[in-house]
Parts: sequence; C-alpha cells; structure tokens
Amino acid sequence: MSLIRVENLRYRYPRQSALALDGVSFTVEPGEFVGIVGPNKAGKSTLCQALVGLVPHFYKGAIGGKVEVAGLDVHTTSVGEVSRRAGLVFQSPFTQMSGAKFSVYEEVAFGLERAGIPRDEMIRRIEWSLRLLGLWDLRDRSPFALSGGQMQRLAIASVLVMQPEVLILDEPTSQLDPAGTSEVFAAVGDLCRQGMAVVMAEHKVDRIAARADKVLVLNRGRVLAWGPPGEVFSLDGLEEHGVAVPAVTRAARELGWREQGGTYPVTVEAAARIGGAALGRDQG
Repeated sequence: MSLIRVENLRYRYPRQSALALDGVSFTVEPGEFVGIVGPNKAGKSTLCQALVGLVPHFYKGAIGGKVEVAGLDVHTTSVGEVSRRAGLVFQSPFTQMSGAKFSVYEEVAFGLERAGIPRDEMIRRIEWSLRLLGLWDLRDRSPFALSGGQMQRLAIASVLVMQPEVLILDEPTSQLDPAGTSEVFAAVGDLCRQGMAVVMAEHKVDRIAARADKVLVLNRGRVLAWGPPGEVFSLDGLEEHGVAVPAVTRAARELGWREQGGTYPVTVEAAARIGGAALGRDQG
C-alpha cells in the first residue's frame, strides 16, 4: 500500500490567478526515497506543504484533486492529525528550533512533552532518534553550538522522535557545506532502509540522482517528468525548462556513454564503468 498517493492535485494561493500546482500525480511506497527537483518557483515547497496539510489548511486558497498520506485524506484531516503520521523538515533548521531548550536532548524531547508521551516511552524514543541521526554523543551540547549539518540532523531527529511514517524535507541542504549535505543524505538512506517513505525537495540534483529511487520534476506547478533518476535525467530538453541535470550525465551525453537500457549514467561510478567498457572496445 502506498504511503503517499497524490492524484491530480491542483492548488491556487489566495488572491492569485495562476495555479501553484497543476495536475500533480505520483505515489510513494514504504522505504522509497523520492526527490523533487525543478527551477525556482516550480512548486516544490508548495507540494511539500501540501503533503502535510499546511496547504490548504494554513495558507487557505483553492484546492482540488486528492492527497492521501499514511491512510489519511489530507484535505479533510487536521494538520495536527496529519503531523502524527507525516513529519515536515523545513529548509532552515532554525525554523524548527524551539529556542527554549539548552541541550540537544531537551530539544528532541520538546515535541514529546507537548504530546504528553509517558516518561519511559519518551526516553526510549529520544535515544533511538539521537542514535539514528548520529547525535547521541552530542546530547548535552547546546543546539546552537552544532555545525550546520548537525543542526539539520537535529531538526530531523526532532521530527522522527514523533515516529511518523512519512518524512518530507524541503530543501534541507541548501545552507549546508558538502560534509553537512552528506550527513543529511546518509541519514535519509538509513531511514529508508527502516521502511520510512521520504520525499525531499532539493536543488542538488547530483545528490538526488545518486540516492533517490524516483525523481519528480516540477516546472510551473506541473509534472515535467517522473520516474527513476536515470530515465528522468536522460530526457531531452530538461535544461531548456530551467531544470538542472547532473554533471556526470551531461558529460556522458557529450561522450555518447549510455547504459544498456539506453539511458545515460547519473553517478560517477556508473560513468566510469560505461566509459571503461567503451575505451576497452576502442582499444580492442
């Protein structure tokens, strides 16, 4: 059973004439990592917010189609109820910090306290989420003494401790250096292996291409492409729509290096394998 099912989603912000989302459809299965890419103002953040009900319950506006997340109809279910099943991590971790806690441990406990979770269960969940995100040894440190990657992992841990079935991340690495970005993507991989469905809006297409199971390409609120990374980034004309393509895929296209199925490689490892075979044939 799909953990996320979106069918013909259409949405228009209040006092706007153009649709921010126009006929978006896709599904996400348990343990699947889906990347959302596209140019600025493509609708990526709007879609992330629609998956947890902030669109339309908070932002209002006109909406049509269907969004089901973890068995809930998002359009008819309160944001509070949806948030128990689906967690949203914003672009900046500062957006999610309470500002009222003096340690990493207390910050992760904040949501559980507000939800009235029993103490023993709280302790179990906090340790689980901190260890999963590699923050257990930093549990006594101030949240604001962490690096960018550590702080973003703390934001994820604060959502995970609520034990959602779905995790949505809205450009979580936009302010991170390569090391911090790697930390976040590694954490996402661990979550998917445990069966969580993860959706990430992201500009770093090289990372998405290497890690995601499927890619959703948006442009002006419409789905431009949907499928496995190799198929999506091998399509002609993406860059004409302002959609970035992995550097290795662009290079492989210039060299004519294709996978057996006709797609271009999206990772350095795949390109090296195909290129090595091609050079071997030429020398032979």
